[in-house]
Amino acid sequence: MPVNSFDNYPMSWKPDLSNAAGPKYIALARLLESDIKSGKLKAGTKLPPQRELADFLDLNLSTISKVYKLCGQKGLLSASVGNGTYVSSDAAAEPLLLCGRGDSHIIEMGAIVPPAAGNLKVKRYAENLMKKPDALNLFSYGTPEGTKRQRRAGVMWMRKSGLHTDMEHIVLAAGGQNALMAALGAFFGNDDKIGTDPLTYPGVKTAAKLFGIQLLPVDSRGPEMTEEGIRYAVQNKNIKGLYVIPDYQNPTAHIMSLETRKMIAGVAKEERLLVLEDGINNLLEENPMPPIASFAPEQVVYMASLSKTISPGLRTAFIHVPDRFHEKLVTALYAMNISVSPLLATVSAALIEDGAADGLMAERQKDIRERNRIVDQILDGFVTPGGPTAPLRFVWLPPHFTGKSFEICARQAGVEVCGAERFSVGNKEPEKAVRISVVTPPTPEMLAEGLKRLRVLLRQ
Repeated sequence: MPVNSFDNYPMSWKPDLSNAAGPKYIALARLLESDIKSGKLKAGTKLPPQRELADFLDLNLSTISKVYKLCGQKGLLSASVGNGTYVSSDAAAEPLLLCGRGDSHIIEMGAIVPPAAGNLKVKRYAENLMKKPDALNLFSYGTPEGTKRQRRAGVMWMRKSGLHTDMEHIVLAAGGQNALMAALGAFFGNDDKIGTDPLTYPGVKTAAKLFGIQLLPVDSRGPEMTEEGIRYAVQNKNIKGLYVIPDYQNPTAHIMSLETRKMIAGVAKEERLLVLEDGINNLLEENPMPPIASFAPEQVVYMASLSKTISPGLRTAFIHVPDRFHEKLVTALYAMNISVSPLLATVSAALIEDGAADGLMAERQKDIRERNRIVDQILDGFVTPGGPTAPLRFVWLPPHFTGKSFEICARQAGVEVCGAERFSVGNKEPEKAVRISVVTPPTPEMLAEGLKRLRVLLRQ
């Protein structure tokens, strides 16, 4: 029997296990997950202390600990020593952002998928390669880290961003997400902690969850991490690394200042932190700032994908990796892929070598500039400021909306957007905002129509 009476005791969660069958910890974990996903337990709710809940349910403390750990591994709970256990801010959010899942009448502005206009040139390059005598080799296995030609193209690509590296520090991956997965699996283990922005790319959240890695929000000032926040996370939360998107950060579209880039590089050196720098949007900028890796190349794994600048279907990414991490990363990529696609990697190298990639980037920047002018005109007063070539924008909502509720209303109006809950890390209440893709609607006219529908909802 419980030691104390809980008849009038205020508890945020009083589960009923009277009809539960099977092991108690499984039944309780299922009930907790159900109450979170149904909205009965809201994001940011502080759960009862483990001893208190054990007393209430007349269960062993170890049973409650097992339940909290199990739900924490699923990303439903966020806990910190001395501060308690909370329902994660993204616990009820849909983790996958995929394009083209729904009705063809929906204007897709959730997933970020560049227009297909540049794919014609990519197709021509692939066709030319097919005519060469050694074309059959493009359908065989390649080397896990890429050929010399492909890695040399990676060096050329990174130099456009201001990172001067060499072939010995470049490996290839099958796209940016593949590079991120390999880096997480190679350098971090179960229960390791990585610091991120309070709002971050959902792909790193799903990947970290697969490896049992915990993402923790780093205290920030405005949209940027602070030195005090990083050092506090190292000393008090035992983070082993950082994940950052300095350029057109996803979802806020913020561009990190040069001072913050240098600060993160300096702290990473002093604290021996491994920084995973996602440079997916760096070359969309007209005058990109140098990446963090340029200031601390021995502490940063820098990932540069071609998906947003050239073609998402190429599935090619270049990774700058410090010497001491090289073997681990190649092993992880081999375990995941055996090799990158020789066909796609060779097409990518050819586009970079003869300058065609630069032309495709320029065309894409021109298209995005025009699209952002449309966004600024139609959503004036709601959308956050963004660079002229930002592929995404952050939209602040009226107070009666949450990101999730606005998602539902927008879908009913025929537009797909992504609520801030999908990007939240930790246990704070999610921002009342949504992210929209500037580039996904096939034409500027469809973009304008989608924005007008959103404006009606925002002004209601």
